[in-house]
Amino acid sequence: MDFPWLSLIVFLPAAGAIAVAFYPRLQPRSIKLTAAAFTLVTFGLSLAVFAMFDRSSGADLFQFEERVTDWIPIIHADYHLGVDGLSLPFLVLTTFLGFLAVLVSWKVTIRPREYFASLLLLEMGILGVFSSLDLILFFLFWEVELIPMYMLITIWGTGRKVYSATKFVIYTLVGSALMLAGILLLYFKAGPGLVAAGESPFDMIALSQAAQTWLNTDTISLLPAIFFLLFFGFAIKLPVFPLHTWLPDAHTDAPTAVSVILAGVLLKMGGYGMIRLCVSIFPGVARDYAPLLVTFAIISVLYGAAVTLRQRDLKRLIAYSSISHMGYVLLGIFALSQVSLTGAALQMVSHGIVTGLLFAMVGLVYEKTHERNLDRLGGLARQMPIIVVVFSVAGLASLGLPGTSGFAAEFLVFVGSFSSNAFSSIQIYTVLGALGIVVTAGYILWMLQRVFYNEPLEQYEGVRDANVVEMVATFPLVAAIMLIGIYPAVLTDIIKVGVAPIAGMLGT
Repeated sequence: MDFPWLSLIVFLPAAGAIAVAFYPRLQPRSIKLTAAAFTLVTFGLSLAVFAMFDRSSGADLFQFEERVTDWIPIIHADYHLGVDGLSLPFLVLTTFLGFLAVLVSWKVTIRPREYFASLLLLEMGILGVFSSLDLILFFLFWEVELIPMYMLITIWGTGRKVYSATKFVIYTLVGSALMLAGILLLYFKAGPGLVAAGESPFDMIALSQAAQTWLNTDTISLLPAIFFLLFFGFAIKLPVFPLHTWLPDAHTDAPTAVSVILAGVLLKMGGYGMIRLCVSIFPGVARDYAPLLVTFAIISVLYGAAVTLRQRDLKRLIAYSSISHMGYVLLGIFALSQVSLTGAALQMVSHGIVTGLLFAMVGLVYEKTHERNLDRLGGLARQMPIIVVVFSVAGLASLGLPGTSGFAAEFLVFVGSFSSNAFSSIQIYTVLGALGIVVTAGYILWMLQRVFYNEPLEQYEGVRDANVVEMVATFPLVAAIMLIGIYPAVLTDIIKVGVAPIAGMLGT
């Protein structure tokens, strides 16, 4: 039996959660060190899988597969894990941000045992989503993240934390109910044929292959219904306008590390699900409804950017900017070309790194000044030279400055969308989407100027700059932004291995 790399990566954070939750002799510092050790080892294992992944054209699409047949015998569901060029970057991103989230949480003193256990369980749930190749397993991991996220916001959050956490739960449960309905309808439609062929009716690979033969050529109107049931579940998570209203509240009231995870990888579950399930299993439906979905993408881009301009709270500002940037992801996905799909995946990875860093820096500014209101901040560059440099790098990457990951990702999205043949007017949509970059530059530069370069305020004299732990937690994100920006092939070479077969099914 091959070494179970993916099971180890997925469940090692859960083992860490059990250790910090139930080992009675751990003191607060030992709890933090234990959580850091488990997440660091998990990150190291994901890097090993990334290094060993076969990128050659003749390699298997899914690698490091693990399967326990008839894991749930009565419905023929398997325990099936595996990664391809699409899912592997998100696996590495999740473990990377999971380790940095522990470092960002180093000053947590309220119930640290429960806090770090919840953080580790959250990481496990997200890793399971990106590793699962069985729909039931995928759905179970999708739901696992709900409880730790609710606990992290309600106990360690600020402001209207119970309201924000409850709103997040309600939106997530509605999306999950729709998704489950879609999975069940897909099971009833495709299940008998797959079982007769000796396949699991929930196997994503088998379902995708069925899409190339009989499933997607079926003219029964049930296929669009299944597509949109799945799509709405993912659209809430991404989120897509008008299903976005939970996001600013959750970000504003969540603790800093949770905002990092939420923006960095939790939102990406939505975009990943759209590509893995909606587009891969229903390429015909995706082509038919691409104009409608691209329209919502452009609305998300422009609406999110416009509303961001009106924000005064730093966390709400970055939260609304995420809605705009996820609009680029939706545009890249439903432009339905290989280049645009690669750009959408790269945009999700880049946004995870950039926005994770932005929320970490907002957390540092708030911790040292006890203020997030732009009208009450100013002149902090003199007191915080390290923070201002790191914050500026993240901000410039968010607006797509050449040489940063944001530019590489957005360039691929726009080039792939403009050259796509998904529908006749997509070039117009692409130009409209590009206008969002202008607005993004406006609110990012305005934010940096208001926080760091206005007249210094007397009440902030003597505030401290980043300490060693804070620098260790943020500098790797800066390095990742620059590495992807200068040499995007480090990710695009592996992403295109995953999206090429999907683009082939779409005829692009």
